Amino acid sequence: MNIQELTSKMNALVHHHGWYDPDSPKKQLPRNLAVSLSLEAAEVLEHYQWQDTCDDKAALAGELGDVALYLLQLASVEGIDLEQAIHDTIARNWDREWDDPRKIENGAQS
Repeated sequence: MNIQELTSKMNALVHHHGWYDPDSPKKQLPRNLAVSLSLEAAEVLEHYQWQDTCDDKAALAGELGDVALYLLQLASVEGIDLEQAIHDTIARNWDREWDDPRKIENGAQS
C-alpha cells in the first residue's frame, strides 16, 4: 500500500468518526494535528524511557501507527504531497554532511 492509499484509508477513518464535521470536538485543524503528532511521538519515547530496548513491540507498533496517521492527516489537511516531500528530503540530504558530535567540544569544533 502506498502513501496515497494510506491517506485515503485515513480520510475514511476520519469521516467515519465525524471528525471533519464542523461541530466535531476533534477538529482536523493543522495546529491540532501538529500537537497530536508531537504528543504521539512522545508516547513512542516512553517505550524507551530508562531502557535501551522496547519490551512491548505491539504497543510500540500502535504508537508508531498513531504517529504515521497524524503525519498523513497533517500533510493531507495542509495539501502537502507527503510522498514527494519524502523524496525531496532524501534527495536534499543524500550528499549532506553533518558534524560529528564526537569532534565538537564545548560548542566549538576542534
